[in-house]
Amino acid sequence: MDKLKDRVNKLLEKININSKGQKAREIEAESSKPNFWSDHEVASSKMKELAEIQKEIEEGKLLQELVSNGQYEEAEKLLGKLERLLYLSGSYDESSAILSIHSGQGGVEAMDWTQMLKRMYTRYIERKSWSYEVIEETLGEEAGIKSTIMTIDGRFSYGYLKGEAGVHRLVRQSPFNADKLRQTSFALVEVLPQIQDAKEVELKEDDLEWDFYRASSHGGQNVQKVSSAVRLRHKPTGIIVTAQGERYQGKNREYALKILRGRLWGLKEEERKKEEQKLKGGYKTPGWGNQIRSYVLHPYHMVKDLRTNFETSNTEAVLDGELDGFIEEELRKLS
Repeated sequence: MDKLKDRVNKLLEKININSKGQKAREIEAESSKPNFWSDHEVASSKMKELAEIQKEIEEGKLLQELVSNGQYEEAEKLLGKLERLLYLSGSYDESSAILSIHSGQGGVEAMDWTQMLKRMYTRYIERKSWSYEVIEETLGEEAGIKSTIMTIDGRFSYGYLKGEAGVHRLVRQSPFNADKLRQTSFALVEVLPQIQDAKEVELKEDDLEWDFYRASSHGGQNVQKVSSAVRLRHKPTGIIVTAQGERYQGKNREYALKILRGRLWGLKEEERKKEEQKLKGGYKTPGWGNQIRSYVLHPYHMVKDLRTNFETSNTEAVLDGELDGFIEEELRKLS
């Protein structure tokens, strides 16, 4: 029981009920102001944050009561759920996320795999009751997608998904040829935080080069008649961002800036990690040279994470968004 109580005390220290209560009172006071709902999107986000904070406070207090009353079995179950917070202590772990998936070599096979990964992650997002919006997507000529970028809105979505960054490998019988030959395909996943505070990653207007063009469309009533799509180039780094998911140029500009801030932060974070690992060695950037997970659908069924060795033969469930086991193992490794 002493070990359980130590774990509970560590968790309650992390949750910090008093601090959370103060934050909840601040949001409640803000919500009572007459102009609170003038920006509906911001107000909704604040109210969602308030609900999540209140839930954390309630669960923390319940955990205290269970231990005090000697209900150790119930306390153990709740503790297991809440301990995940211990693994999400990074500077932006609590933030919403930007998820990108890019097809690798392999033509239509790789593009189909990219679409399968998109479906896997959107199912995972739905399981978490988060929301997402595709803001840039390039379709494959025959099937699948070449690349997709989506914003994910949900507290801790970056913290949970950050370990998904890297190369994902698929081995299966090809559905695109009559002989159904065994085929290996690759796709790269990138995950960045949504940085809401512009001061965190400052952008100088002179460093930005904007281009505007008509978004691609499928014709019909919704054919684009104005240049709503945007292309943004950051001159000092050469980073180029495009956004065309919205019908209005202003919204696409907003998304492009959000992605650029995330990528600039990602560059700084990568440099920080490289410096940190110089003495330890072994740092790998989450790019094409770093394969993190293998999905085998033929000649047997197995999904295995190459960093944690966590694996399962239930490939159907994984591709349907059941990723908690993989994500939690990686969070434990990173913590």
